[in-house]
Amino acid sequence: MTRQAPFAIAITMGDPAGIGPEIICRALVGMSDDERSGTLLVGNIDIFARAAATIDARLTFHGLDAPEAASPDSIAVAQVDKPLDIQIPDGEISAAAGEMAFRCVERAVELVQAGQAGVIVTAPLNKAALHAAKRYYDGHTGMLASLTGAPASFMLLASKTLSTIHVSTHVSLKEAISRVTVERIEATVKAGHEHLRQLGRATPRIAVAGLNPHCGEGGIFGDEDERIIRPAVEALQQAGYEVRGPISADTVFYRASRGEFDLVVAQYHDQGHIPVKLIAFDTTVNVSLGLPIKRTSVDHGTAFDIAWQGRADATNMKAAIVYARQLARRLHLD
Repeated sequence: MTRQAPFAIAITMGDPAGIGPEIICRALVGMSDDERSGTLLVGNIDIFARAAATIDARLTFHGLDAPEAASPDSIAVAQVDKPLDIQIPDGEISAAAGEMAFRCVERAVELVQAGQAGVIVTAPLNKAALHAAKRYYDGHTGMLASLTGAPASFMLLASKTLSTIHVSTHVSLKEAISRVTVERIEATVKAGHEHLRQLGRATPRIAVAGLNPHCGEGGIFGDEDERIIRPAVEALQQAGYEVRGPISADTVFYRASRGEFDLVVAQYHDQGHIPVKLIAFDTTVNVSLGLPIKRTSVDHGTAFDIAWQGRADATNMKAAIVYARQLARRLHLD
């Protein structure tokens, strides 16, 4: 993708019962006029207006199809209507909220595919609400893969100190072990390598974490590291990738945080999420790779316990927006 789009980024509302609308409005308050003009919201104007009032922000919004009604500093919204005659309760799981969250993502994908926006930024949704709406996805990444017809997708957690990409994510630990295959490891490394090159790193340095304690300790604690992971790494090295592994998971993340590697391939969800969130909980950005579109996201949930109270912190949303703008510039989508 190298085309320019009218909007560099499109930000989806997320679950309207959660903190998504509020953190979006907080992020908008800190934007320059140029940044606002290059930002498209995907959601409901009434909900965004309520969120702005909740945080005492002087923000105005207009429909994407009605630019003539906009003031110079108004923010464009691709309208997603509320379900008719259904009240969405604040801070609670509901099918109506799950359906709205899904429709926002669906609409954002359509806009990007039509060349109207460059990179999608997603506010948090709630998986239980999605399932209540009969939208059976494991989260944004799987949903986006389905909506775009992508055969595979990958989750990357990016921070200034440590970044990880995952062989598997939202599956049981037992299922995650079964997904450690030569093919999936190779595909994960290649996706991470290509992403880092798009960001300007000519030769990304990638480490592959082991699966078992001490990489199996010569087979004492399991043979997957020698039987599966090492052959995958060796094949990648022969293909010219700057990759090392398997490296014991109890040291590889520390080594990467000290600057030895640009990216760590984690074998399952918690193996990668725990170290990144420990180091950079507020600023880690969730990035979807392997899709025909680009997407970044906050790396936290809907926070129903503080929703619509004017208390939500937008630090993570701001980081996701900055990362998305960087991607848009690099890929000439803005």
